[in-house]
Amino acid sequence: MLERTALAEFAPAKVNLALHVTGRRPDGYHLIDSLVVFAGFGDRLTIESAERDSFAATGRYAAEVPLDGANLVLKARDALRQAAPGQAGPVAIGLEKNLPVASGIGGGSSDAAAALRGLARTWNLGLDDAALARIGLTLGADVPMCLAAKPLVARGIGETLAAVPDFPRFGLVLVNPGVAVSTADIFAALPKRDNAPLPPLPRSIDFHSLRGWLETTRNDLEACAREARPAIGEALSALRKADAGFARMSGSGATCFGLFETGNVAKRAAAAIRARHPGWFVAATRTNASGEQP
Repeated sequence: MLERTALAEFAPAKVNLALHVTGRRPDGYHLIDSLVVFAGFGDRLTIESAERDSFAATGRYAAEVPLDGANLVLKARDALRQAAPGQAGPVAIGLEKNLPVASGIGGGSSDAAAALRGLARTWNLGLDDAALARIGLTLGADVPMCLAAKPLVARGIGETLAAVPDFPRFGLVLVNPGVAVSTADIFAALPKRDNAPLPPLPRSIDFHSLRGWLETTRNDLEACAREARPAIGEALSALRKADAGFARMSGSGATCFGLFETGNVAKRAAAAIRARHPGWFVAATRTNASGEQP
């Protein structure tokens, strides 16, 4: 009889606090310079040894999850199995999909990263972080940073990572007005791709120094995304009306974030936004600090 070994992995939302597009490679990949943090809210995976492979999705956004080979979780399973032939038995994978799909907060990439972490443990592969990151990069440019899942600056196409030490927790509200955005379309619409990189981070990061620094930065994708999806502007306006210390779109959109000094203030703001926009995705959470595990 098969011995079942259930395992759970968290797939946190990825938030680009600032995102500068600094160039484009000959192969079409864009170069970025981005300050990235991860939230205490996200998707969840369960992985269990089984008689045969299976994959199922539950949660608020389960209906939008492809259950075939197009899903990054299954691509991660297959890539890891190919890297360790003979060591990877059948598994039942469950995905609790709490994050909107195609929403600029790395849901699919974070799910893939969680699958790589969890399957490597389930199969006792003994792969180190660098080996998993190499496999992750074959799945998507955001997967290595989602494997790290800690405050960092991402450069290149997203694969060159520098951890940000002593990054504290902040209150965070994520808002999506219910529209999906194509990352490829937004990048294609950029009028300029050779923008300046991020300025140096503050020597000491607290809420006020971070907010001041963010005011000097950009998300170079926001203008194009707002033109394509005007509801993004409504989400930003809702965050500012709820007294966010700073508000901006994450990634290629349409999810926007608001920073707050504490988690309790973020919860009150989220409740106010949810009351005005009951059909939107609204989540009150916090950023993970340096050194926290996903």
